[in-house]
Amino acid sequence: MSSSKKQIGCAVVGYGGAFNMGKAHAKWINSTPGLATVAVCDTDPGRLQAAQSDFPGIVTYSDIAGCVAGPEVDLVVIVTPHITHAALALAALRAGKHVVLEKPMCLTAAEATEMIEQARKAGVTLTVFHNRRHDGDFMAIKEVIDSGKIGDVFHVEAYMGGYGHPGKWWRSDKAISGGAFYDWGAHVCDWVLHFIPDKMESVFGIFQKRVWMDVTNEDQTQAVVRFAGGKAADIQMSSIAMAGKPRWRILGTKGAIVDEGKGKFKVYTGSRDKPVETTVPYKKSTWEEWYPNLAAHLLEGAPLEVTPESSRRVIAIIETAEKSAKSGKSEPVPYEC
Repeated sequence: MSSSKKQIGCAVVGYGGAFNMGKAHAKWINSTPGLATVAVCDTDPGRLQAAQSDFPGIVTYSDIAGCVAGPEVDLVVIVTPHITHAALALAALRAGKHVVLEKPMCLTAAEATEMIEQARKAGVTLTVFHNRRHDGDFMAIKEVIDSGKIGDVFHVEAYMGGYGHPGKWWRSDKAISGGAFYDWGAHVCDWVLHFIPDKMESVFGIFQKRVWMDVTNEDQTQAVVRFAGGKAADIQMSSIAMAGKPRWRILGTKGAIVDEGKGKFKVYTGSRDKPVETTVPYKKSTWEEWYPNLAAHLLEGAPLEVTPESSRRVIAIIETAEKSAKSGKSEPVPYEC
């Protein structure tokens, strides 16, 4: 969607001190031609004072209703606990505002669909801050895959974890965060769906709760995704893995990729008689390109990098994995088409 405005006024909803992500978004916005941080919304008066100090002249709001009614606000960036994403986004969309959601998009595929449909109805843009599509390791691996060097990818193993307490705050509270899979797992699932973009058919989930009983998130989550044609991905996130494994093990019909997460990865091609091993360095990360794409989309009608439909696929994996973990059987993936 294009806009006749020369500048998009942006409001950051959620200016919490943890990681200072609200401030980070405001800075990314202000460094992007065509976008400007004009408002901040937070329920904590202290955080609103911090925002005013960081960005003199902005308007501040203590509730979402006032924020989305602000005439200076064209776009709302939601940087709040996961459980609040859908309700806040729907309030903004119904007010005719564009919406950026921090990852994860929301907690259920049904919530994602409701937001997608409301955005279409209002004629506004809805997107998710999957800035990790600009990570140098991901971009380098995808470039090798897209080149055809390892053939058609049919099997992906993704792992992220270690052995350590996950931390005592809302992101470790399942009622607020949605569970362990919704943190880094949202990025990993998004990456996997770029390596195997085929239709998903089912997910088999295995969730473990065995060690860290003072927090409510799972200790380990695993999703085995079956795609059309029998392709598969095994995604594991753990805080109880005393022994690790490669971050990526990707098999194609002509070769393979193994990444240990150390700034470079191995590409295996050739044959059993004449094996070829190549080392490929990570690319430079380009996180700063995410907001310029959004600005180009809103102001010039350029294609949107992160569509809400692609983000819904991520949520569908995570939600279905937990459903499967409870049922003990593979479950179909909602909203796949």
